[in-house]
Amino acid sequence: MKIIVGGAGNVGRSITSYLSRANNDIIVVDINQERLDEIAKEFDVQTVLGSVSHPDVQEKIGANTADILISATDNDEVNLVACQVAYTLFNVPKKIARVDSEYFLSPLWNTLYNEKSLPVDLVISPAQEIAENILKIISTPGAKEVYDFASNMLELICLQCGKDCLLCQFQLSELYENFKDLKFTLIQIVRDGVNFYPKPNEHIKAGDEIYILSATEDVSKVLHAFNAAQKNTENVVIFGANAISYDIARHLEENDNIASIKIITNNIDEAHRLSENLNRSVVIYGEMMSDVILGDADFKRTDTVIAITSQDKDNLLISLLAQNNGVLNTISLVNSRMYDYLTSQISGNIIVDRSTVTISKILQDIRYANISNAYSLGRGFAEVWELRLKPDTLLEGKKIADITLPEKCKVLALVRGRQAIFNLNEATLCPDDVLIMVVSPNGIKKVESIFSI
Repeated sequence: MKIIVGGAGNVGRSITSYLSRANNDIIVVDINQERLDEIAKEFDVQTVLGSVSHPDVQEKIGANTADILISATDNDEVNLVACQVAYTLFNVPKKIARVDSEYFLSPLWNTLYNEKSLPVDLVISPAQEIAENILKIISTPGAKEVYDFASNMLELICLQCGKDCLLCQFQLSELYENFKDLKFTLIQIVRDGVNFYPKPNEHIKAGDEIYILSATEDVSKVLHAFNAAQKNTENVVIFGANAISYDIARHLEENDNIASIKIITNNIDEAHRLSENLNRSVVIYGEMMSDVILGDADFKRTDTVIAITSQDKDNLLISLLAQNNGVLNTISLVNSRMYDYLTSQISGNIIVDRSTVTISKILQDIRYANISNAYSLGRGFAEVWELRLKPDTLLEGKKIADITLPEKCKVLALVRGRQAIFNLNEATLCPDDVLIMVVSPNGIKKVESIFSI
C-alpha cells in the first residue's frame, strides 16, 4: 500500500511509526528538513521536502498512484487543501485530514466534508482522541486501557495484577468456572514485555498485564475480582497546557465528583488562554518540576497526575516524581520508544502512546474488511476489530470454530442484536452479525480476506 503522510511533527511521526511496521510504501512530506532527517533515521521511509498541499509536490511523489493521503501537519488549512488537491488532480482513493480547530470540528459544519465541498473521507483530531482516551481511563479507576465496542455494550480493559491478587493461584479455566455470573473473556497476557494467548491451564502471575473483554455492566465487578479496582478520582493535576489539557479539564469541570483541577505550565501565553477559557480549573505558571511548583500542586491531596507535555522525558520524569510524592495514579503521554528504558522503571504508571491512540481512529478506514470500530492495543502488539458481516456473506451458517485464522488471531465475542455471546464453541455465523476479534500484525491481510466475502 502506498501511503503519503503530510507532516513530520509529533502526529505525523506517530502515524509513520505505526504504519511503517507493515509492508507499506510510505512517503513523508514536510517543510522542515531537520524533522525529515530525524524521521528518516528512525524509520524506513522516503522523505520529501515541501508542502504536501502543493500540486507540484504531490505530482513529484506520484500521488496519482497513492492509495491513501494522510495530511497531519499542524495547519488545518494546509491539511484540507492537501486533500482537495489529492482528490481533484490525482484521484487519490482515500483522504484523511488532521483538524484541530474547534471551528472546523463543530457538528454544525459536518456537511462541509464531502466530494462537492471538501473531499475528506475522515477527519482526525489527535488532541481530542488522546483527551477522550485519558478521560476513559480516569472514569474506569484501576484500568490502564479502556476501549468501547458494540455501541457501549462491551468494553475491553487492560489491568495489572498486583502481588495481592488472589486469583493468581487459579488456572484460567477455574476463573471462568468461579465467575460464571460475569460475562468476560481474558484475551491476552503481557508478561515481561511479551504478549501471548493464555491456555486454559495458564496461571496469572503478579505483575502480568491482562486484557479482558467484558460486558460493560460487569467491568467494575471484573476489576474488583482481580483486586485492581481503585477509588474514583477527585483531585487532578495536569502538567502541560495545550489542546489536550484543555479538552480534559473542560470535561472534568462538568463532573461533579471532581473536586480540584490544577494545570501547570511554563508557557505564559497558554496559561493566559486556559485561564480565560476554563471555569473551575486553577492554572499555575512556572517551571514544572521545581520544588515550589510541585509544592503548589499539593501532591499530598492529589489522586491522579496527568503529564501531557510535548516532551516524553519530561512526562515520564513528572510521573516518577509524582509517585515518589505518594500519588497513586500517574498517566504519561509518549510519542516515541526512545525512552522505553525509563518507561519500564516507573511501575504502575499508565502510558498513553500517541501513535496507538491516533492510529486507532484511522484503522477502520485503512483496513479492507467491514470494520466499524478498531483499536491498537498496548503499544501496537495487536489490533481489536469490531467487524460486521455483510448481509449476503458467504460465511452464513459456518461455525466460528471451523474458520482457520492466522496465529494470534481470534474471535472474542459475537454480538447479534442486543445479545453478546462469549461462548463461541457451537456459534454459527449469520448475516449482519458483529464480531469482536483480536488480530496480530502478521495476520491482518489474511483476516481481511476471510471476512471480506
